[in-house]
Amino acid sequence: MLDNKRNLEKNIYNMSTLSNPFSPRDFFKNIRHTISVFQMLGKGDSVLAGVSGGPDSVALLHLLSDISKTLHLRLGVAHLNHGLRGEESDADAGFVENLAKKLSLPFYTEKIDLFHMHQHLQGVSLEEAGREARYAFFNQVMENEGFDKIALGHHTDDTAEIILINLIRGSGPAGLTGIPPVRGKVIRPLIRTSRESILSYLMHNQFEYRTDSSNSDERFLRNKIRHQLIPILTSQYNPKFSKALNRLGTLLSDEEQWISQYIDLAMEQCAQSKESHIIILSIDELFKHHIAVQRRLIRRAICYVKGNLRRISHLHVDDVINLCVNAGLGARLDLPDRIRIHIQDGRLLISKEKKSLRSTGHSEKNDHPVCYERAILASEIFEGPIFIKECRIGLKFNKLSRQDVLDVTSISSDMVFFDWDSLVFPLKMRNYRAGDYFTPLGMAGRQQLKKFFINNKISRLKRLQLPVLLSENKIIWVVGERISDHVKVTPETKTILCAQLFLNK
Repeated sequence: MLDNKRNLEKNIYNMSTLSNPFSPRDFFKNIRHTISVFQMLGKGDSVLAGVSGGPDSVALLHLLSDISKTLHLRLGVAHLNHGLRGEESDADAGFVENLAKKLSLPFYTEKIDLFHMHQHLQGVSLEEAGREARYAFFNQVMENEGFDKIALGHHTDDTAEIILINLIRGSGPAGLTGIPPVRGKVIRPLIRTSRESILSYLMHNQFEYRTDSSNSDERFLRNKIRHQLIPILTSQYNPKFSKALNRLGTLLSDEEQWISQYIDLAMEQCAQSKESHIIILSIDELFKHHIAVQRRLIRRAICYVKGNLRRISHLHVDDVINLCVNAGLGARLDLPDRIRIHIQDGRLLISKEKKSLRSTGHSEKNDHPVCYERAILASEIFEGPIFIKECRIGLKFNKLSRQDVLDVTSISSDMVFFDWDSLVFPLKMRNYRAGDYFTPLGMAGRQQLKKFFINNKISRLKRLQLPVLLSENKIIWVVGERISDHVKVTPETKTILCAQLFLNK
């Protein structure tokens, strides 16, 4: 209790610098307006409040307690102890439990070892793992205890921070819409209220709350934005910067809803089949639309089978489009979280596999390796290195006169020479596929790549990673290994194409 008193005194001292006088009337009016506009609450609703013990969630709980008297709400308090800050985390849980008792509200809690859980997750940040664990806990309590909604304490400054974070990360318009006031069963009554107003409300009523020490750790991007970037932008560029970002988020949110209606219609035209784990799109119908619509349709399709778009980037979406443009029958691309992209008979198949994509493996008898295809135009070879990110290599091309190359026999695995006149552009770079064959340099007859790999002791794993270069759909180079005999430099060669391989790590 003494710690809580000291905590309150410290926070009151910190709030003494707040710039705007607090008006309880305006504060409540703003929140009631938000609840009304977004239809967050109705009479008799059962609402579970997610309370961390920090100022935002504590203010939310006190406000809901007041509102429940007129709306006859059934309230409950939920707190997930992540266990990341040891005794401090336990003290937060104890504080929230005591607050629930003071307000005569049922309290639901659980303690987890988030750090240990996070170590077993791949490609997920600790913050994201915590968020997923928190929502899973809230949903479980709602289901077990019969609550209709979960109320969270996000406010305008949170929205400004998330918009800036997404902007810095290069997000598209959807990522700049901010935090939605309502999403499914989640409501955010404070979403149109500033952090400053919330702190003033707590000070005005002398409500105690906890301070998370990790919120001042500027190793985290969000804290750096909160404590460094936003204060600079506010003091030196726009005193109402947070409001400006919130206005941007609202405008983009409205436009996203409008655009979404158009995408719904376009999806009806493109989708040939929709099941829980797979969606099939017509490639011809997809390409009737503007590139911006193509991207949105692919994002919508991936979200349909994946359930969300986490870890799906702009580059992933463009890779899918490039696969449709350049790849042949059977081409395949694997995305995060077991999402598989497959081209088949003019159709784009997007599915979520039951097993890890690594475990589905490659069988030369009845499967394809993870596929990619990249067309290389004649004009591109003069523009600089060409990067093939799927296999992490780069290629540098030079067009040379025969007189410029004194010794064409000094061919290494990383630098090869082709007879320019034997090539037909565009060339094509793709992965090795079962059944491929070519005529290795120095041989007269063709040989299956499988046999070539065996003869040259190339491991199965390396085979799946080896790209091949083709001209007129004929392999001219098993990259890093051997060129085909039919494109070699001869005494009659007048012009040479030199290709140099380098790793792109």
